[in-house]
Amino acid sequence: MTTEAAVGGYDSPYLPEIPDAESPALAGNTDVATGPREGNALIVASRPFAQEQLRRSAWETFTTFTVLALTMGAAAAPVLPTAARALFSIIAGLTVVRGFILYHDALHGAMYRGNSLFARVMRGVMWIYGLYVLAPPSVWRATHNYHHANTAKLVGSHIGSYPTMTVEMYRRAKPWQKRLYRAVRNPLTMLFGYLTVFLWGMCIGPFVRDRKRHWDAAPALLAHVALSAAMISTVGALTWALVVLVPLMTACAAGSYLFYAQHNFPGIMIQPRDKWSYTRAALESSSMMVTGPIMGWFTGQIGYHHVHHLNPGIPFYRLAEAMAAIPELQNPHTTTLNPKDIMACLRLGLWDMRQKKMISYAEAEAN
Repeated sequence: MTTEAAVGGYDSPYLPEIPDAESPALAGNTDVATGPREGNALIVASRPFAQEQLRRSAWETFTTFTVLALTMGAAAAPVLPTAARALFSIIAGLTVVRGFILYHDALHGAMYRGNSLFARVMRGVMWIYGLYVLAPPSVWRATHNYHHANTAKLVGSHIGSYPTMTVEMYRRAKPWQKRLYRAVRNPLTMLFGYLTVFLWGMCIGPFVRDRKRHWDAAPALLAHVALSAAMISTVGALTWALVVLVPLMTACAAGSYLFYAQHNFPGIMIQPRDKWSYTRAALESSSMMVTGPIMGWFTGQIGYHHVHHLNPGIPFYRLAEAMAAIPELQNPHTTTLNPKDIMACLRLGLWDMRQKKMISYAEAEAN
């Protein structure tokens, strides 16, 4: 069975390399009567939801980019008070996050499928959008697909994700390795994700390492610099900041934390490579972020992250539907954007193999 058939039933080069049904990683119960489904049986149960509804995709695309255009237009309008423009700028940044989910689903092959004019045009639009949000398609595809196929492995899950050390690994690490590890997972790194995660991590770094493979990082950087220079010289630094800088900083900060909390939360399970299971990693190592309807709209329902990790071929607008229909998906580990839950996620630093849970650096030093 091919990777695509096992997951979404759609032949897309953008789906991650997920083990075949015969692999031990997907081995599990296939008889519903004997208990909860696991492995390939659970993936098969998700396949009906990995079907794009083209009209729904068109509507979600239209509303997203309409809101983005209106809020950016308001942020650019000199007739409005600066405070109002700043508010619209932040809302535009949150809408950029939603646009990123469309881009994310496009590269997973969950949206804009087939050869219709709309699908072909939107695949091109999403390629350009990836450059705009400083996540060039070649870089995002390589790192994110690896992440899906290796998430929550004790060793080797750091590509496309935040690294995770065990307490023992951290104690054996050299001082500079400890500093780097803590810097990557630091809240300030997420807050300034525009510079750290995206500008450097998704553009400059990959291009320097492999220019041939990640050539599209160059036009992303050049377009960003050219747009900024042109706007500053024509409409001024304030308008540039409100239309370009603030929205991207808002989106990158929000996206950096969302991605962190989806795989760094109380109750997460980290598995040794020899015992790793794809479906277990989806259900036990991917959180569900509970949000209200407004933040659910801005985040493109990516809060249903355990469902997405089970089958990345499900369009974002069908994740809730899949969860409601599949009993095995209805008891996820949850987190929220409540400050208390945010702090609970951010304090986690190391995996304790004895307790089988993530603990803080202070807890590790006390033991």
